[in-house]
Amino acid sequence: MAAIDAEVTDQGFWDDPAASAKVLRKRRGFERRLELAERLARDADDLEGWRELLAEGEGAEDDALELAERLEKELDQIELELKLSGPDDDKNALVTIHSGAGGTESQDWAEMLLRMYLRYAEQHGFEVEMLDRQEGEEAGIKSATFAVRGENAYGYLKSESGVHRLVRISPYDAASRRHTSFASVFVYPEVDDTVEIEINDKDLRVDTYRASGAGGQHVNRTDSAVRMTHLPTGIVVTCQNERSQFKNRATAMKILRARLYDLEMKKRAEEQAKREDQKKDIAWGSQIRSYVLHPYRMVKDHRTKTEVGDADRVLDGMIDPFIEAYLRAGIESGTGGEGAPAS
Repeated sequence: MAAIDAEVTDQGFWDDPAASAKVLRKRRGFERRLELAERLARDADDLEGWRELLAEGEGAEDDALELAERLEKELDQIELELKLSGPDDDKNALVTIHSGAGGTESQDWAEMLLRMYLRYAEQHGFEVEMLDRQEGEEAGIKSATFAVRGENAYGYLKSESGVHRLVRISPYDAASRRHTSFASVFVYPEVDDTVEIEINDKDLRVDTYRASGAGGQHVNRTDSAVRMTHLPTGIVVTCQNERSQFKNRATAMKILRARLYDLEMKKRAEEQAKREDQKKDIAWGSQIRSYVLHPYRMVKDHRTKTEVGDADRVLDGMIDPFIEAYLRAGIESGTGGEGAPAS
C-alpha cells in the first residue's frame, strides 16, 4: 500500500490516465482486502476472549457459536474475493442475451434469462442500464444488451457466458407438450475511456433506423437507432435506448470497444496456451447450464456439477451458488459462441 500511495502522490501520476486508472483500481482492491483483514483480526480477538470465558465455565455458548459462524462466513467471503484477481474482474460488465432458433419458445426463454439477471443485479446492489432490446414477434425478446455496474460486476458475471438450456411444458403449445429451448449469454468487461482500443472510421459501417418497441413517440418516429458493424471482425452492435442518435452512436461505440477488447484478450489467452503447449477445450456455444421445469424441477451447471432444486428461486435471481462454485473451481472464463443450438 505504501508503494501505491507513493505512486498516487507522484507529480506525474495523472499524466498517463490508463496507468493511473490501473493503479487506483489496484489500490481500491487492497483497501477492501485490508478492511476485511482488520475486521477478521478483531473478530479473532473476540473469539479468543469467548474461548477463555468458556474454558472458565462462564457460559454464553450461544454468543460464542454465533461469532464463530460469522467468522467462518467472512473467511469464505475473503476466499471468494481472492478468486477475483483477473485483470478485468473489477470492471463493470456488459451482458448480451440472444434467443436461439425456435421462435417464440426461445424468445420467451431469453426474456426469462433477462429477468433473472436483472433480479440478480437488483439483489446485489448493482446498477443496471438497458442499452438495447429487440422484441420477439409474439412474446419474449430476440436479444438484449445491458450494462451491470458495481464492484467486481464482471468478475462475478463472467461465469454466465455460454448457452443456457430450458426444458418445460410450453405455455405456447395447445397440446401441452414438453419443449427444449436455448439462449446464449455473452459477458464482456466494460472498457473505460482510459483503455486504448483503436477503431478506424474506414473499418466501420454505421446504419441508422427507426427504433421499435417501447420508448415513446419520438423514439419510434425518428431514425435514432444505430447499428454499427466492425468490418474486419464482423462484429455487429446495436443501440436504440436513447432518443438521440448521437447518444446511441456513442453507446454502440462503447459496446464495440468492449467486444474488441474481449476478442483481443481471448487471442492473447489462446496464444499463451499454444506457447505452453496446453490443449484447451474452448467450447464456443457449448451448453453450460440446464434449467429443468418438467418432469422435475432442478437447475444444473454442467461445468461445476452444481445443482439447485429450487428452480423458481434461481429464475428469480438466486444464481450465487453457480457463480461461487465457478469461481472456487478456478475455471477459465470465456464467452460462448455467437449463436445457440436449435431447439
